[in-house]
Amino acid sequence: MTVVVATVGLSILFCGIYLGLARRWRIVDTPNERSSHRLPTPHGGGTALLLAFASGLTLAALQGTNWSWDYLWVSLVALLLMGLGIVDDLLGLSVRLRLPLYALACLLVAWILLAPVQGLGAVIGLAAVALAMLWLVNLYNFMDGIDGIAATQCVLSCGAAALLSSQGPDGEYGQYCLLLAASHLGFLAWNWPPARLFMGDAGSIPTGFLLASLALVGAVQGQLHPASWLVLLAVFITDASWTLLWRMASGQPFTTPHRQHAYQRLSVHWGSHRRVDLLLLLVFLCWLLPLAWLLQVFPEQAILLVILAYLPLLLGMAKVRAFA
Repeated sequence: MTVVVATVGLSILFCGIYLGLARRWRIVDTPNERSSHRLPTPHGGGTALLLAFASGLTLAALQGTNWSWDYLWVSLVALLLMGLGIVDDLLGLSVRLRLPLYALACLLVAWILLAPVQGLGAVIGLAAVALAMLWLVNLYNFMDGIDGIAATQCVLSCGAAALLSSQGPDGEYGQYCLLLAASHLGFLAWNWPPARLFMGDAGSIPTGFLLASLALVGAVQGQLHPASWLVLLAVFITDASWTLLWRMASGQPFTTPHRQHAYQRLSVHWGSHRRVDLLLLLVFLCWLLPLAWLLQVFPEQAILLVILAYLPLLLGMAKVRAFA
């Protein structure tokens, strides 16, 4: 637990240092017609966040945690994605360049964690897992559109995963989840509404990748039922998937930036980012977390519990669609 607290402190410190540098170097996100913020705000804080996370992993290793190769590979690829995100934040890389690199990262980690892969069925399964990971990477980027929401989702889901895992917070899996949550909690000191710092692609892309990887690692190691992650991330998955399908069905260019996600509509309707974040917290603690716990206790009821998690969220998405 000492390392977790230290990681929170390092994240606050690193993000504060980065904020000063970003202001000096004018690394800012200037509002436009699709933005949910009104003032130019420094972005790219995910760099400091991920460095704090890596520092936490190192401190844990120095205190005796023997990280297995699964976690080392996942961490390395996440840091490489952070580097790609830095370039994207500064230069604005095209989707045609970024998407294949994201896909390659997901396919590489899926292959490492699921190897050996033999037979056509196994290859198809590997491709399906990599595609699911790729979707989570992209949807997390889509959902990082208002103050605090992306970091809050990571803190909640990783904290819950650590508590629900078979070995609990003291196991290797639980420690990794807690350190990722801690790094995002420190970032929230600067990103909670009204945000002074955005994480940018340098943070949202690696975070989505790490969450997808943790779902796969948890399944491979028997630490956490994979459907538990579907429940813990249900708000993000529902909003991003619903919005994408609706834009495709209505013939809109779904690859271009927009403000049609439910969380964006709610923030405009309420005139508040904080109220949307608090709604996420309420839904998670009162609905999704209990269902995820039940899923761990009664894994044979996984399909039913996942349906229960998503049904009210889908109804909520339909209602929010009427908002301007």
